[in-house]
Amino acid sequence: MSEHSGYSDRDLQREVTELEGKSATAARLFDIRRIIGGLFVVYGIIVTIAGITESDADIAKAQDVNINLWTGLGMLALGLFFLAWLWLRPVAPPTPDLDQNTEPPAE
Repeated sequence: MSEHSGYSDRDLQREVTELEGKSATAARLFDIRRIIGGLFVVYGIIVTIAGITESDADIAKAQDVNINLWTGLGMLALGLFFLAWLWLRPVAPPTPDLDQNTEPPAE
């Protein structure tokens, strides 16, 4: 069948290897830990800055607790936890099929 399609077995194997590499890259790119961690870090920075720049009157409204500062720091810590988890435990690349090296049956 490879004679009719214009692809040799070597070309087909190279294309499969390239697609497996792209699949592994896409799996790492769209890992949910990266998305959650990134969003929490960004929002944590914004809320922490809002907490640092809050006036005394705003803090007094919250019973003298700078809630934006503490919430922002908590969000920042959670986001950094998710990103560290991603870095320490990356997604395992997909394993190839065990029978990939066997020859297809002759027709």
